[in-house]
Amino acid sequence: MPTASADPAAAAPGDGLDELHRAVLDLERRWWQRGGQKELAIRERFGMSPARYYQVLNGLLDSPAALRHDPLLVGRLRRLRDARAHARSSRSFGATPDDAD
Repeated sequence: MPTASADPAAAAPGDGLDELHRAVLDLERRWWQRGGQKELAIRERFGMSPARYYQVLNGLLDSPAALRHDPLLVGRLRRLRDARAHARSSRSFGATPDDAD
């Protein structure tokens, strides 16, 4: 089972990613093909909660090494993350038609 490392590049000569980060990207690339619940796959494969997994993934998306490793996947996940953040901020801070009164 992959474990987190203080220095993501320490265990990965060549691409700058450690075993955990490569495995996270692999799961993101393929989980929908395997069927089943993603949260269960996260717990079984990584031994961590889904919340912790998404923290790791979110940090990984900002990594230049991850972008070099799989630019299409990281680009797609960044766009999804940005769209979700935009939707949340629109709901939280956006004016509704009733606010014009």
